[in-house]
Amino acid sequence: QVQLVESGGGLVQPGGSLRLSCAASGLTFSSYAMSWYRQAPGKERELVASISSIGGITNYADSVKGRFTISRDNPRNTVYLHMNSLKPEDTAVYRCNAKRSSSRYWGQGTQVSVSS
Repeated sequence: QVQLVESGGGLVQPGGSLRLSCAASGLTFSSYAMSWYRQAPGKERELVASISSIGGITNYADSVKGRFTISRDNPRNTVYLHMNSLKPEDTAVYRCNAKRSSSRYWGQGTQVSVSS
């Protein structure tokens, strides 16, 4: 059974930082591309960042470029999202996603709230 479990969300002030983690089990983690998505109330789901299976290729939404960094630790079956210079508009539920060919798996999500 595949499980993706996110952690690290919380309430942070504007300009602050958080590190999200997504721990995977039940799949060959190193063969999956991993992504972080977010969805704010009343808005569509947005792809925030993605990283290739080996980790050599990353992509970011324009809204987070220069502020967020995605990384992965294949031996630990974990993908991270380092978020700096957080803004109120970054407030959303963040979910990780694993993709390989036609297989896709989702975590339950972790809430990130940016407010003073």
